[in-house]
Amino acid sequence: MREHYRGGQSFYVVPRIEDLPEVEQFLRDHVPEVTFVTAHGQMAAGELDDRMVAFYDGKYDVLLATTIVESGIDIPTANTMVIHRADMFGLAQLYQIRGRVGRAKTRAYAYLTTKPRMKLTPAAEKRLRVLGSLDSLGAGFTIASQDLDIRGAGNIVGEEQSGHVREVGFELYQSMLEEAIAKIRSGEAEGLPGDDGQWSPQINLGVPVLIPEEYVPDLDVRLGLYRRLSQLETKVELEGFAAELIDRFGTLPKEVNTLLLVVRIKAMCKRAQIAKMDAGPKGVTVQFHMDKFPNPAGLVAFVHDQKGQARVRDNKIVVVCDLSREADKIKTAFAVARDLAVHAKAKAA
Repeated sequence: MREHYRGGQSFYVVPRIEDLPEVEQFLRDHVPEVTFVTAHGQMAAGELDDRMVAFYDGKYDVLLATTIVESGIDIPTANTMVIHRADMFGLAQLYQIRGRVGRAKTRAYAYLTTKPRMKLTPAAEKRLRVLGSLDSLGAGFTIASQDLDIRGAGNIVGEEQSGHVREVGFELYQSMLEEAIAKIRSGEAEGLPGDDGQWSPQINLGVPVLIPEEYVPDLDVRLGLYRRLSQLETKVELEGFAAELIDRFGTLPKEVNTLLLVVRIKAMCKRAQIAKMDAGPKGVTVQFHMDKFPNPAGLVAFVHDQKGQARVRDNKIVVVCDLSREADKIKTAFAVARDLAVHAKAKAA
């Protein structure tokens, strides 16, 4: 109503099309003085265009829409926004949507609403707090850094990422896949990524490996430590890194100790040509890069040394044992990687 009385327009943004009828009824019941028009991506192109043009021309006070307004909309007279169920939006998405108001000299307002009496998830609460703390221009890098910190950076000691197909959208994923296949067929990309020696082992132990926010509060410092850690390989380098952490931040928490051990396991896996190592409650599974081991005789010796616990199954080595405790997973994975690295090196020696 404030925006209406000062001669401006407003956006009311909802996360899903199915939310539109509820909000339409709300607007009719509580603010019958204002006129509104609805717009969403499933409308026919001509109808959608007519509605957007009508709103731009000032024929309606409120544009009730889905996230289609998050980019490309520049209406200087629209300077109030209500975001319905803001906890259902991503951090970067909220930042983009909020940028649709305040594009002129008029003071703008953006209200982020949540469902009454519903407890927010920790991640949603973090996203909303971050957005509320941004009060300056050029916050793009800060948004990206905070989003990385909230959602996680994937497996920093391997190639896998924390996201899924749904994070990039099926259409974008399909486009990326088609592009990669076209490059391989045309000869621009020979084979699969990683065939040129620039591969990295994937280590999946099912245990938390990170530098906790409570241990190193500053995000930039944490990212810098991760970058340095990704370049360390030898035991001496990792011990020096650990000593520096203790000197700067205090006693290492359990997660950081585990992270340092996993980095050592990764280095040994690289030497043993192990492409993937998985540890579960019933044992450890090892898969070699390009299904090859540098020293076949050494691999036979390794299987023999396991005294019946190691088996060959579908081009994988399976070491069967009880790993119900986290500590046992790390210890066994470390021992398997170390022994295979020794047997792989025996040929060269």
